Amino acid sequence: MIRLLDITKRYPVKGGERTILNKVNFDIRPGERIGVLGRNGAGKSTLTRIVSGAEKPTAGKVEREMSVSWPLAFNGGFHARLTGADNLRFICRIYGVDFKERFEFVQDFSELGSFIDEPVRIYSSGMKARLAFAISMVIDFDCFLIDEVIAVGDERFRERCRVELFEKRKDKAMLLVSHSRRYLEDVCNRFLLLNDGHIEEYPDFGIALKEYKKIMSYSSSDQ
Repeated sequence: MIRLLDITKRYPVKGGERTILNKVNFDIRPGERIGVLGRNGAGKSTLTRIVSGAEKPTAGKVEREMSVSWPLAFNGGFHARLTGADNLRFICRIYGVDFKERFEFVQDFSELGSFIDEPVRIYSSGMKARLAFAISMVIDFDCFLIDEVIAVGDERFRERCRVELFEKRKDKAMLLVSHSRRYLEDVCNRFLLLNDGHIEEYPDFGIALKEYKKIMSYSSSDQ
């Protein structure tokens, strides 16, 4: 299980601080698929980075009793001067898995071709995202954090991502952030709505979507 206990996140802004998450509490249990809805800037990506450990909360704590991925397609952990292959080798060493067994899959799935042996600093954002996704698939995490990864690449590549995640790893826990209502409704069995720093949970997608639309209509009327 993964537990978020009174998670608060503030960022410094001109003239003070902005609170993105305000005493957020929820659990992720084995095998659950949790969809997160919220308008742009509500803190969805910040939430996934905190769950992964890539970013620290201002207050509160995350208790992890399951292994958890970095946010899929998140490339902030790459060493820019290393090649794609060397980044994979380094990650395999950290997790204690064999590099040779996984290199072929990453090379094929990322579709980087000869660029797999070039420094990551010359990669486009899409190339980095494909590499990050492919590397994530070679580590056997208990929980996957998915932040709009389906938006990576063309339709064919997105379908490959869908099969790898939602079919081959259907027994894994997932925290899914997406603007795709189809993915959230089809894949998830719990739904969280993030608004003004707070989390509300809904067991039914239709109710969560209705509340989300209310928030969006309020935001539009304020502009």
